[in-house]
Amino acid sequence: MAQTIAVLDFGSQYTQIIARRVRECQVYSKIYPYGTSAKTLKDEGVIGIILSGGPSSVFAKDAPMPDKEIFKLGVPVLGICYGLQLMGRLLSGKVSRSDHREYGKGVLTIKKPGRLFSKLPKRLTVWNSHGDRVIQLPKGFTAIGSTENSEYAVIEDAKRNFYGIQFHPEVFHSECGVDVLKNFLVGVCGAKQDWSMKDFIAHSIDGIRTKVGKSRVILGLSGGVDSSVAAALIHRAIGKQLTCVFVDNGLLRKGEREAVEKLYGKHFRIDLRVVDASKLFLKKLKDVSDPETKRKIIGRTFVEVFEKSLKSIGHADFLAQGTLYPDVIESVAIGNNPAALIKSHHNVGGLPARMKLKLLEPLRELFKDEVRRVGSALGLPKEVVWRQPFPGPGLGVRVMGSLSAEKLEILRQADFILQDEMMNSGWYWKVWQSFCVFLPVKSVGVVGDERNYSYVIALRIVDSIDAMTADWTRLPFPLIQKISSRITNEVRGVSRVVMDVSSKPPATIEWE
Repeated sequence: MAQTIAVLDFGSQYTQIIARRVRECQVYSKIYPYGTSAKTLKDEGVIGIILSGGPSSVFAKDAPMPDKEIFKLGVPVLGICYGLQLMGRLLSGKVSRSDHREYGKGVLTIKKPGRLFSKLPKRLTVWNSHGDRVIQLPKGFTAIGSTENSEYAVIEDAKRNFYGIQFHPEVFHSECGVDVLKNFLVGVCGAKQDWSMKDFIAHSIDGIRTKVGKSRVILGLSGGVDSSVAAALIHRAIGKQLTCVFVDNGLLRKGEREAVEKLYGKHFRIDLRVVDASKLFLKKLKDVSDPETKRKIIGRTFVEVFEKSLKSIGHADFLAQGTLYPDVIESVAIGNNPAALIKSHHNVGGLPARMKLKLLEPLRELFKDEVRRVGSALGLPKEVVWRQPFPGPGLGVRVMGSLSAEKLEILRQADFILQDEMMNSGWYWKVWQSFCVFLPVKSVGVVGDERNYSYVIALRIVDSIDAMTADWTRLPFPLIQKISSRITNEVRGVSRVVMDVSSKPPATIEWE
């Protein structure tokens, strides 16, 4: 059994990021509901416990509380923000509401490094987010760090290996935050840094087999990174019990259907069912210009086609999805997770309850870059693992205005040329996203000696880390010139190519 660091989830938006930082230190972590019993943690071989932050105040009537017996397990405990305040309150210290709520950057001064801040600077810029603070330490604790508004910003009981920190070491804004966590994991808990994505795969396979048993699983395969990695992982676990359905909605890029059939059907030998519903989608989208209406029609039609395909496949008990943690970070709270609802997320368009399928989401604890590493470890080709993001509605939201087979084909041909040149130049792997947009306006051009009154294609090429912000990419001018020249010369129906030089914000990456 792998050495496990338990992260007790008190509803923080950062809980999964804590688990991720632990994984980055090559240590296995598992997120547990905040009320998990001490006995369960002991039986699972936990060697350290991290109490996450959370949106609650320890004074709230329904404030989430852990099993107090965890402090008698004899394993190190690290309380972060709300976790620190819990330790202060449960271990007979005193906590009060702060007169000055600390939110954002602050300066932490370390008085005594101890094991937690070993070999780190004495002053650090850290990220705070709290309204309560400890005003009297529990017995056995000493203060080793302070901020402008809290003299007990870092506390420790070195004898019992209990530590509390008021700031969030897991977020990017906290200087040396990962080093603090590493000191806890390795220096205090004695964790071996031997966990890898191969271990994640092995652990996931065991979990999938246990959950699924002999049941059938169906997965809507899009060919994108997330669903592809989910399909490969589940297939390795249960083989022929998995059936993948690929819906050709007529909004795909050039050669996409053939590529999916070749890779998954022939190479990985996955039970792949391809459904050609392109005529149905285009019929329902005829004369529709509003982007939100387009998305809803595409989503509803996908559900309709997917549900119909289920009947031909036969009985299935599980619906597999390539849901990632960013998809669910602001979703509806489930079970004992008290995280506040910010928005709901519906993968695969939101399948109707009457289908009575249980969800199987083996990637929901990972971030995109981690999923790519899992895909590489599973043997997926680079072209799939490092493929650029592609919207669920496909080219339907890259044709501005109403859709038609003619407009889609023009966009498909132009986009193929763009991707071809980006690949040939090596720029495809350097940018976050590169794609063409069909503009519903015509412009005068000249082909040979003839007047060419045709459509306009916009190039959208951006750099980003997480798609939350983005900037337009400064491609070499000769490359832009070559892309433009090929599109206007090779794609019938295009007279002009323009380039989108808008950043996000204020613009979005996609046009619709």
